[in-house]
Amino acid sequence: MDITWYGHSCFRIAERGAITIVTDPFSEALGLPMPRLRGDVVTISHDRPGHNNAAAVKGSTHVLFGPGEYEIGGVFISGIPMHHIEEDAPPHYNVAYIIQYNSLTVVHLGDLKHVPDQSTIEALGQVNVALVPVGGGNSLKSSAASEVIALIEPNYIIPMHYALPGLSVPLEPVERFLKEMGVSKVQEEEQLRLQSSSLPEQPQVVLLKPQT
Repeated sequence: MDITWYGHSCFRIAERGAITIVTDPFSEALGLPMPRLRGDVVTISHDRPGHNNAAAVKGSTHVLFGPGEYEIGGVFISGIPMHHIEEDAPPHYNVAYIIQYNSLTVVHLGDLKHVPDQSTIEALGQVNVALVPVGGGNSLKSSAASEVIALIEPNYIIPMHYALPGLSVPLEPVERFLKEMGVSKVQEEEQLRLQSSSLPEQPQVVLLKPQT
């Protein structure tokens, strides 16, 4: 499986011989360079310009907008509601997606803003890769992100939704999250390539470089 990051919450998840999934494609309003995206399935965590530009993905045949269970091209995708609702504030709608390619599972947490309860975490099952917002704003800050990761216990953690050059949304830098996680030397990659036969025993943070 190959995971490529294009900035903010947008990833391309692909495996040879299977469908390709693009998560949360953003628009020009975000201030980041617009990537050339191609995929079969697009997942949208919530309906905002930084996450809902499905039209930017060429070749897509399915756009998933909400909770539910889907099987597309032999890949299982589950949309899990992780809305944040509190008194005297408008609801913050958010859908996390569990994406399962054979024996590998990725969870994209979207704009998760709170630490979910135990039953929600258990519904995720075994997670190999967690794509986690860490920069605050309308999503998790670094301290809450580390708490969520401790509950999920994935093999790999890929931070997303943090400050980048040109980004029009004020977010915290990823260094705050790395410090919170106690990571002194981070693994930086253009792409995460993983196999079910060689997963790390201890959770490993991988910092992906945004592609264009």
